Amino acid sequence: MEFVEPRKRCLLVGVVIDGLNSPDELEASLDELEALADTAGAIVVGRVKQRRKNIDPAYFIGKGKAQQIAEECVRKNIDIVVFDHELSPAQVRNLEQLIGRRVIDRTELILDIFAKRARTKQAKLQVELARFEYELPRLRHMWTHLSRTEGAPGVRGGPGEKQIELDRRRAYRKMTELRRQLQEINMRTELQVRRRSELFNVSLVGYTNVGKSTLMNALTKAGVYVEDRLFATLDATTRVLVLEHGQKVLLTDTIGFINNLPHQLIASFHATLAEVRSADLLLHVADLSHPRMEEQIKVVERTLVEIGASGKPTILVLNKADLLPPNVDREALLRRFPNACIVSALTGEGICELKERIEAEYRRQRQVEFKLVVPMNGCELLGWIYEHASVLSEEVCNGALHIKLLIDKPLVGKLVSMCESAGVSIEGC
Repeated sequence: MEFVEPRKRCLLVGVVIDGLNSPDELEASLDELEALADTAGAIVVGRVKQRRKNIDPAYFIGKGKAQQIAEECVRKNIDIVVFDHELSPAQVRNLEQLIGRRVIDRTELILDIFAKRARTKQAKLQVELARFEYELPRLRHMWTHLSRTEGAPGVRGGPGEKQIELDRRRAYRKMTELRRQLQEINMRTELQVRRRSELFNVSLVGYTNVGKSTLMNALTKAGVYVEDRLFATLDATTRVLVLEHGQKVLLTDTIGFINNLPHQLIASFHATLAEVRSADLLLHVADLSHPRMEEQIKVVERTLVEIGASGKPTILVLNKADLLPPNVDREALLRRFPNACIVSALTGEGICELKERIEAEYRRQRQVEFKLVVPMNGCELLGWIYEHASVLSEEVCNGALHIKLLIDKPLVGKLVSMCESAGVSIEGC
């Protein structure tokens, strides 16, 4: 008989701080925190909110509110208290002593989700490094026995050394080893990215759970793992997308972003995000059905700046059109977001238009259009054209083949040379 561990019961805590956030913003953030807790496997049984002019340095929320939370934890049999704000190590210690329950913040919750969902060696190493960087400043609060034991006081490594010093040294050694392993993986990843530079690279970016993986499957039939939870994708997945006129592009599904994404994770996932930095085109996917879509778009844009991937050619993909009410004015949406393409990755609506937009950007960046007239006996030239170019149209006229084609810029010189050898006129469009 398989033992199934019961889900932890958790209480969410959020604070409106004058001048920093509004009640509506807090409510939206707590909704997201509840989704994060569900993803982590917990059951949310309540919320506690407070308004303050300033944060309390000892308890973040103040001792009186913390005592109320302690009482509610007893009444509702709470296991974990989750704060929607980053707490200092001292605040966590003080709250746990007063409340008598485990206390974590938003950052630790996200790190826990990443640890559970990491599948590849690279993702596991990245998450482990991020967790060490988060926990290192908190080591001194994990021990109450800080007095030196018997031995030679002050001798490094001796029996009189504090436990915290031993733990800190172990942590630094482990982090050095993790960085070494990640550096080896990063070098291989960067080499792969450079090798792909000859091809047109498209990266899917967006807020977590907006349907990026579903969109990738709709575009490429890739069979990428899809789940209606936050951070279902941690590892970059790349597949080939063949466009209407035969152009092949690499489409990469990447990790989703979120508001207040821990900086430790951004730093640790540097190699995974290299796919985004090196992309020729970004597909910024947004959830049309989400009430705070525009705020999520801004979060993604800020994160792109933070990882060094801003300013790239971008198509805004407004996904989940199937969830829109029938009376929504789509023309008004496109006026508000003139670079957008409205799609439903689930039903296939708008996918053909999106592929056309991708192909148009491919042409703009990579291809040149030509017209040429090839005699019917120009078999060698015609064979090379069919292999290396995208033929837009062809028509037999006066015993010759009139061709309109697109060709990648690096191959233009070869095309011109072959046309000159065959005595074929070539005209740029």
